[in-house]
Amino acid sequence: METEAFHVKKTEIHRHKQKPLHDLTTNNVSSGIISAMLAMTGPPAIILAAAEAGHFTHEQTISWMFAVYFFGGLFSVIFPFIYKIPITGAHSLSGVAFLVTITPYYTFSELIGAFMITGLIIFIIGISGLFSKIMQWFPNEIIAAMLAGMITTYVVRLISSVNDMAIVGIPAVLCYLIFIKWVKRIPAVLGAVCIALIIILFTQNIEISAMETLYIFPSVFKPEFSIIGIFTISLPLVLLILSNDAAPGIGALKSTNFNPPTKKIIAASGIFTMITAIFGGQSANIAGMMSAICAGDETGPREKRYMASVVSGVLILLFGIFAWKIVPFIKALPLSFVSMLAGFALIGVLGSSLQLGFSKQRIRLGSTFAFVIALSNISFFHISAPVLALIIGSFISKVIEKQDE
Repeated sequence: METEAFHVKKTEIHRHKQKPLHDLTTNNVSSGIISAMLAMTGPPAIILAAAEAGHFTHEQTISWMFAVYFFGGLFSVIFPFIYKIPITGAHSLSGVAFLVTITPYYTFSELIGAFMITGLIIFIIGISGLFSKIMQWFPNEIIAAMLAGMITTYVVRLISSVNDMAIVGIPAVLCYLIFIKWVKRIPAVLGAVCIALIIILFTQNIEISAMETLYIFPSVFKPEFSIIGIFTISLPLVLLILSNDAAPGIGALKSTNFNPPTKKIIAASGIFTMITAIFGGQSANIAGMMSAICAGDETGPREKRYMASVVSGVLILLFGIFAWKIVPFIKALPLSFVSMLAGFALIGVLGSSLQLGFSKQRIRLGSTFAFVIALSNISFFHISAPVLALIIGSFISKVIEKQDE
């Protein structure tokens, strides 16, 4: 009698012989589009917020946008083809939100150097197999509470933006709630952002400067390395990418009965992040929510779901190539509308972060300190609020609250 393992092996051999285009289905194309739209709607607004906070030039901003989407998309194309698993790539949304608090205090070259060190650390963690051990050093609850505090301001601005632009904001919020309740297939944030974009295009006169629409070739930037940059930029970015992108992404693949090569995925995220850094981007790595979408049952036959990640990757890659057109358009949008986009992109992250951050009574005090310190947006000797939140919150949970275990 043929065993289940034999059938799986025979199916895998068949799939490797089959042409990838034959694996395209309506379901996996749909999931791929939804996944890509999730990355292309709200997150660009947060990138522009970080670039504006750091007073980046127009060329630097476009190169950053190109880098994270082009190489994130390339990641999402290469690995599904190799492993026939829906390993979906993008860049770290929580990482960009963190950088808004950092960019005012560092030069662009110093950021590039820190991003390269981020990639190197992730690569070392990947090839060494230390992923799970590293994550044990900092409680997930503290990281989640820190992230919640870091992004709360964005979500609060969503409410004020809806008040400022009621004609756009109210329909978008109603759409978000309708999608949450009745349209489970499509992420609510995607529906809300699409409705908001449609309304503002019909109600506002968007004027784009002719100078800003000229083609700009992505540049290679010279890095500048510093010890303080490693501790205040690189290490927090590593933790955010591993905890909010890699862990959920790999977990989503395992929960849908795939067997992802964890070490190789983490190591590859490090390599792609180092390459992305050369062009000004903070990361290119496996994506959490996007991998979950592409690996889900709605994507169709399990052996063909990898094509959803490929479709997502191609669209994101193209988004990066046309960053020189997209950035001026987003810049021309009203500030309240851009804040609205960022708020919608992060409202789900805030909810899940608060839930995890305060899920355990025994480290509630550490989580509270992590949350309020990150929310305060203070800076101490160029050490940003999120970094202080992570250090102090972890110290309180492991030293002060240890007796309560």
